[in-house]
Amino acid sequence: MRHALGLVLAASVAVAAMPGRVGAAEKSEVAKAHDALDRTMPETLARFHIPAVSIARIRSGRVDLVAAYGLRDGAHPATAATLFNVASLTKPLAAQTVLRLASEGRFLLDEPLSKTWADPDVRDDPRAALLTPRIMLSHQTGFANWRHQTGGKLGFAFTPGKGYGYSGEGYEYLRHWLRARTGKALDVEAQAQVFTPAGMTETAFTAQRWFKGRLAHPAVDGGFIPPTLPDEPSAADNVHTTARDYARFLVWLMGSGGLTPDLAAEQRTIQASQGDELCNKAMPAHCPESAGFGLGWQVIHLGAKTFLMHTGNDAGEFSFAYWSPDTREGAVILTNGNRGAEAVLAAIDLLGFDPDYAAFLKALAAK
Repeated sequence: MRHALGLVLAASVAVAAMPGRVGAAEKSEVAKAHDALDRTMPETLARFHIPAVSIARIRSGRVDLVAAYGLRDGAHPATAATLFNVASLTKPLAAQTVLRLASEGRFLLDEPLSKTWADPDVRDDPRAALLTPRIMLSHQTGFANWRHQTGGKLGFAFTPGKGYGYSGEGYEYLRHWLRARTGKALDVEAQAQVFTPAGMTETAFTAQRWFKGRLAHPAVDGGFIPPTLPDEPSAADNVHTTARDYARFLVWLMGSGGLTPDLAAEQRTIQASQGDELCNKAMPAHCPESAGFGLGWQVIHLGAKTFLMHTGNDAGEFSFAYWSPDTREGAVILTNGNRGAEAVLAAIDLLGFDPDYAAFLKALAAK
């Protein structure tokens, strides 16, 4: 998981509010998970020079545990209210915004983007006419991850729809198209289409006044660097949020996420295969039956169960989220260290991930 997933002593722990009736056995299990985190996480942070971690767990379709450990900036303890840059976990938020608008009939997932907008770098390339929201959301654009990797100019490495290639540029392209198509910026649409209906109150695409005193500063091998605080929204990177707030998003998705039944099903369907990439052939028993990108999420099929996951990895930051519409479990793990994937590995058993999914992640880590 270290490469494949993207992959100190101060501690603050809080039990999340659990609506509805909660039995004594469930309360006991949550307390045991807290105790396990208390024993393990401070040592894990110190060992791998990860300043802080924030964790939210979902069981039975609700957030039942929230915990934070370490120092957010070298001096102040991380708490459940600490804001982390989730890096590429931005993409599922942008994807859900697009899918919500499609569910409202504002546009079709398979309509050509070029009828509304095309990037100047590819405007005269006939392959630009093949780009659609579906292709952008499932990383089938043919673009590099970032254009600086191709001399600062956007171009096609393969025909759109004919392969898989993870691309932040694809999401940014879609953001520009969305502005031209709806007349509104991504952060404005996301607030109306995702944040408000999901009950998210601690998430933003751009710098906000309420960030003051709450930011986790990224750190590379223990050395802090300034946080990235954009004044323009990105569809691919740099959203700041809490583990608790992002978990609210996952709980919302476990319903329909505001999508029509057909689009909710498509979101959870593999659009671009990653079977070879997400299978450790040295441990074939833990290879998924199928795996790849759906609409905004990696989709993993393990037996009759479906798991959706995504990671984020910027300088001095690592984030991880997963959820299952079948088991109704999930987790969000946010860190401000370049070795933050190690905190995810340490948390798998402590949080009681589904055994099949846990085995898959561990096999992936050993790849």
